[in-house]
Amino acid sequence: MNEPSTKKRPSEPKRPTRGRADLERLRRMTEADIRRTAPPELADLPADFWDDGELVVPAPKQAISLRVDREVLDWFKQTGPRYQTRMNGVLRSYMARTRKPAAAPDRKRHRRKSA
Repeated sequence: MNEPSTKKRPSEPKRPTRGRADLERLRRMTEADIRRTAPPELADLPADFWDDGELVVPAPKQAISLRVDREVLDWFKQTGPRYQTRMNGVLRSYMARTRKPAAAPDRKRHRRKSA
């Protein structure tokens, strides 16, 4: 019979939940650390780039049950994590393309009466 190991496993660094920033770690970082680990495309941003930034809180999603073809679901799942978010993006794109534009105000044409 195997007895449970009394050795403690080395503790793994705490990782944030997917999609969540590790704010404590970020607060400990120096500006040099941030520059060193930032993606290359951020290197040339002007110093005032974020000055006019606005926090946009996404609208909450509505949980639903949706029936889709197995092939469609398999294809989205093969694209990796967050496949449901991508499915929502495809549906949003379709909605934006097919949505009827808001009705323009009804303007009556005035004709000049000929004299």
